[in-house]
Amino acid sequence: MPLRVHDTRRREKVEFSTLSPGRVSMYVCGVTVYDRCHLGHARCYIAFDLVHRWLEASGYDVDYVQNFTDIDDKIIIRSIETGEDWREIVERNIQLYYEDMDVLNILRADHYPRCTQYVDSMIHIIEDLIQKGHAYVAKDGVYFHVDSAPEKYGQLTGQSIDAVRKGAGGRVDDTGSGKKDHKDFALWKQAKPGEPTWDSPWGQGRPGWHIECSAMSLDHFGTSVDIHGGGHDLRFPHHEAEIFQSECHTGHAPLAGYWLHNGFVNIDGEKMSKSLGNFWTISDIVQNVDPLVLRLALVNAHYRSPIDMNEQLLNDAQRNHARILQTYESALRMATSGRQHQLPQPDMESSDSLAKTLGLLERLAEGFAQAMDDDFNSREAVAKVLAGVKQLQTLLSLGTDDEDKRAVAHYAKEWLEETAGSILGILPSPDVLLAEPEDDPRKAEIAEKVEALLAERSIARADKDWTRADAIREQLNALGVVVTDTEDGPVWDLA
Repeated sequence: MPLRVHDTRRREKVEFSTLSPGRVSMYVCGVTVYDRCHLGHARCYIAFDLVHRWLEASGYDVDYVQNFTDIDDKIIIRSIETGEDWREIVERNIQLYYEDMDVLNILRADHYPRCTQYVDSMIHIIEDLIQKGHAYVAKDGVYFHVDSAPEKYGQLTGQSIDAVRKGAGGRVDDTGSGKKDHKDFALWKQAKPGEPTWDSPWGQGRPGWHIECSAMSLDHFGTSVDIHGGGHDLRFPHHEAEIFQSECHTGHAPLAGYWLHNGFVNIDGEKMSKSLGNFWTISDIVQNVDPLVLRLALVNAHYRSPIDMNEQLLNDAQRNHARILQTYESALRMATSGRQHQLPQPDMESSDSLAKTLGLLERLAEGFAQAMDDDFNSREAVAKVLAGVKQLQTLLSLGTDDEDKRAVAHYAKEWLEETAGSILGILPSPDVLLAEPEDDPRKAEIAEKVEALLAERSIARADKDWTRADAIREQLNALGVVVTDTEDGPVWDLA
C-alpha cells in the first residue's frame, strides 16, 4: 500500500508524494537550548526519528533539518539568573542535547542550523515583508500585520479570524506594545539593556522567535518543504506565523506539503509541569529506566496520540522489551557461522511446522510495513513485533540439526533487526547485548532479601492472595527492583 500521512493543514490522511522523486525534505523545529531536554522533547524527536527511519527504509533519500534556537527570552533570562554568558549556556546545552538524543537511539539529522547564523537572512525577509505591506515598524520593533493576509489565518488550528476579531476587537490598549492589533506578532525586537543585539535597519535588536524558523527553512529548502513537523503545541502561534511570513515573503504556497505534529505527554493524567513536581528531564528518567525501554514506551503509541506516562506504562514496556531482547539474544547465540540449510518457502497453510511458522512471520512483517505506511502507526507496528516474538520463539525450537538451527536463528535475527531494530530503534547492538554483565555490588547486597521476597510472592500468587502479592511487589519496587515473570519463574534486576 502507498504511504499515507495525516496532514494537519488538510485535517485528513492523504497519500504521500514529494517535490522531487525519491527525495524527502523535512524540517522539524528544534529545542531552545536554555536547559536539559525533558520527556516532551523525547516524545517529539523519537516520533520524527520514526518518520525519518521509515522514509529511508522505504527508499527515500531524506534531507533532515532540525534547528537549535540559540537566542530567545528563556536563554536571556537564564543568563541573568545565573550570571553565566548566554553563549556558554547555549554551547553546554547543545552538547547535552546530543547526549540525550544518542542515549535514546535517535538518529542524527543531516543539519542542525542555529538561529544566530541566519540573522542577515531574517533581516532580508523582514525588509521584504515591510515593502510588500505585510509588516510595519513600531516603537519597540517590527511586527507582522496579520490582517494583511487574513486568508492564511487558522490553517493549522481551524480558528476563524472573524471570530477572533469579534472576540478581542483587535485592541492592544495599555499593553505597552507598539503593535497595531493583538493578532500581530513580532518579527524584530528592539534592544533592551544587557541583552545580546544585532545591527538592523530598525536599530539594535534581535529577531522574534517565529522568523527564525522561516529563515532557516527557506535558506535550506527554498520556497517549499515536503514535511514540516513539531509538537502539537507549535501549531499556534509558531507554525501559523511561519506560514504567514514565509508565504507572504516568497509568494508561494503552501510552505509545507505536509504538516506533522506529535501529541503531548502527560504524567499520571496531568500535564507535565515544574510547579506540579512532575517535570522529568531525559537524564533524570534514564537513571532509573533503560533508555530503550523508555523509547519502547513512547513508540507504543501513535505519534499523534497523547501519552499518559505512568508506572504501569513503564512496567509494561519493561516486560515487553525483556521478551524481545530474550528472543533476540537467543537468535544471536544460535546464529553461529557455518553452512546453513535452505529454509522452506513460507506457507501458512502448510502441514510442515517450519514452513507454517515462516508464513506467519512473513504475514506479520507485511502487517508491520502496512502499519508504518498508515501514517507511521508505530503502536500497531509494535503489536506485530510482539506477535512475531511468539512465533520466533517457536521458530527457534524447530531446527532438527545444527545447520537447521543456524538457519532459523539467522532468520529470527534478521526479522527482529529489520523491524524492532532498524525501524523502531529498540534493540541494543549485538556486542552490548552479548557482553558479559559486570557484577553489580548493589545486587549482591540485596540478593538474599530479594530472593526471599520473590519466594514469598510466588506462594502468595499460588494461594491467589493478590493483596499480599501486590504488597510484596511494592516492597521490591521500593528496593529499586524490576521483576519480569517468565515461564521459568520470576527474573529480577535493578531498575
